[in-house]
Amino acid sequence: MGTQSHIAGYPRMGPKRELKFALESFWDGKSSAEDLQKVSADLRSSIWKQMSDAGTKYIPSNTFTYYDHVLDTTAMLGAVPPRYGWNGGEIGFDVFFSMARGNASVPAMEMTKWFDTNYHFIVPELGPEVNFSYSSHKAINEYKEAKALGVDTVPVLVGPVSYLLLSKPAKGVEKTFSLLSLLDKILEVISELKAAGASWIQLDEPTLVMDLDSHKLKAFTEAYSELESTLSGLNVLVETYFADIPAEAFKTLTSLKGVTAYGLDLVRGTKTLDLVKAEFPKGKYLFAGVVDGRNIWANDLSSSLSTLESLESNKLVVSTSCSLLHTAVDLVNETKLDDEIKSWLAFAAQKVVEVNALAKALAGKKDEVHFIYRLLFAAELICLNIFPFPQAAGLKGSEHRRATNVSARLDAQQKKLNLPILPTTTIGSFPQTVELRRVRREYKAKKISEEEYIKAIKEEIKKVVELQEELDIDVLVHGEPERNDMVEYFGEQLSGFAFTVNGWVQSYGSRCVKPPIIYGDVSRPKPMTVYWSSAAQSMTSRPMKGMLTGPVTILNWSFVRNDQPRFETCYQIALAIKDEVEDLEKAGINVIQIDEAALREGLPLRKSEQAFYLEWAVHSFRITNIGVQDTTQIHTHMCYSNFNDIIHSIIDMDADVITIENSRSDEKLLSVFREGVKYGAGIGPGVYDIHSPRIPSTEEIADRINKMLAVLEKNILWVNPDCGLKTRKYPEVKPALQAMVAAAKALRTQLASAK
Repeated sequence: MGTQSHIAGYPRMGPKRELKFALESFWDGKSSAEDLQKVSADLRSSIWKQMSDAGTKYIPSNTFTYYDHVLDTTAMLGAVPPRYGWNGGEIGFDVFFSMARGNASVPAMEMTKWFDTNYHFIVPELGPEVNFSYSSHKAINEYKEAKALGVDTVPVLVGPVSYLLLSKPAKGVEKTFSLLSLLDKILEVISELKAAGASWIQLDEPTLVMDLDSHKLKAFTEAYSELESTLSGLNVLVETYFADIPAEAFKTLTSLKGVTAYGLDLVRGTKTLDLVKAEFPKGKYLFAGVVDGRNIWANDLSSSLSTLESLESNKLVVSTSCSLLHTAVDLVNETKLDDEIKSWLAFAAQKVVEVNALAKALAGKKDEVHFIYRLLFAAELICLNIFPFPQAAGLKGSEHRRATNVSARLDAQQKKLNLPILPTTTIGSFPQTVELRRVRREYKAKKISEEEYIKAIKEEIKKVVELQEELDIDVLVHGEPERNDMVEYFGEQLSGFAFTVNGWVQSYGSRCVKPPIIYGDVSRPKPMTVYWSSAAQSMTSRPMKGMLTGPVTILNWSFVRNDQPRFETCYQIALAIKDEVEDLEKAGINVIQIDEAALREGLPLRKSEQAFYLEWAVHSFRITNIGVQDTTQIHTHMCYSNFNDIIHSIIDMDADVITIENSRSDEKLLSVFREGVKYGAGIGPGVYDIHSPRIPSTEEIADRINKMLAVLEKNILWVNPDCGLKTRKYPEVKPALQAMVAAAKALRTQLASAK
């Protein structure tokens, strides 16, 4: 029979983002529901065929979705919040996409990050008025669709306990509904799948890798006891991923009633391997996740093989560490990558081949397996380090703190900058018009000369500078017209980075990102932003901010080499950004912003690993600006995501001014300062939400600033929007910034007369 293979899940977007374009065309009313369904059915059948042709035994179904798999579960259970006006019956596109994206009269459901990935899911809202009812037959329909194509699949569902733990109570309600009412519906779905001929089913319970208390672990035991009778006659795989599974949770998992198989991430779960070797239940299947679902490197097949061989006393199935959703789709579509770099990579389609190659090798058919990938992948990477890299190695001994404390620095900066109280600024980017994108595209395609390009970009910067002066903003930005993306723009100018053409990964809905690949040592061959920042500063007498992306954000938004610890790569990026910061200062730029939008995104799932991450992440930030004078003001910007638990690390970054995306969650952020956290640096919590086209009034902004003044000193408060303005249009931006400046001026007058 031999060893078998399994894939935990697959990207939905298609090799060339076919689903993205079909969705957006449908949302814009340019194509019909049938058109969208046709594109989707074609994608699903090609994925099933591809897995089947590669020899995969356990092929997943129901991992495709039109938006998000957790929202699919919400639809399946009929857990639609009342505001969407759904009256029962099968849930169609209208209700489904209203929950995902909002509609003319109601906002969308909340979206948040899926564990520690860059994927976002739609958070279920469960209140007492939610009556679960089986309202979307997508799982059974997909199973039958695959069966009609001759492929017997394993239907994948979000496990009942993880679904509950990932949900939030409806506004004003504590969680009061019972686990049992939800299980009833899951039972219906499972019975129907069983009746249709499914012999295996996969339940994803990734919350088992979190630090759960005994009360939550008990919920797993109870839920699966309740499901046991329905599960009999079916093989049930409970899949976990993204981290080491804690010993207590491992005990709970391996003693669940009615479960035949356990899926474990052996890439990020290195300690899990010891638990398996010590006590894996006899007669159960072990789905061993040895092929990394979260990176793009080819598998080191010899190392995976020895891991698998050490587990051979179990009923073993070779698997991916998690769904392949978090990696790019197919290397075949990469026409511009260097051939040598390409030979080190494996995207989702190649990972399917790797899983099957390992299963065949384990079954003793090693001669049949063409080891397409070089086993010496790690050794090869070392050849790339043409420049010895002693600096990064020597960084651990020092704290890298600026010599003077922040209040003394702020005084020195104020003497030089001479800013009013409640100074106004923006976060960096200004609207990217169709015309501007055309200029960049034509320059890239060599349709216009470098001279024409520079002239066009300088004209755009001049417009942005004049607009800010007319609005009377205090600290200006150049608007970033020359930048495509805040990470890619820097990666293209640093050594050690490579870029794909189609390496897209789904972020949410139809939105995809294309992470750069860090394959070698990182350094900065020459200045990256100095030319544009100096040009912008020469157009005004007001301070012009230099705009950089910080090392931790560049790291967290890239696919990172895995032959050295992440922090070493981060220190290398920090040194490259440090060179840039010092060159900006020499060029006369007195305010420099180093964005760390994604600092919190890299926080490990397990509490025991968080302190170490925060220590090197914050250290990397400090390295970037250790060399500047006291009179140079260092800003950083962070996108809001539950700061309260890491506020001490943020203070430890020791920036002079921090601006924070805050407008959607005012209270949460300000509560930190209300609870007595002492903060002496400058701070600018966003005063209006740039993610919405809505234009705030002066009164509304003044009211926000007043709320902030209740907990923060007036001499440290800055006034700014909560993020960059790149995605907005000028008719929205101009009046919003007018209102912001007017509010700041009105409050300055009030504060002055209150003296």
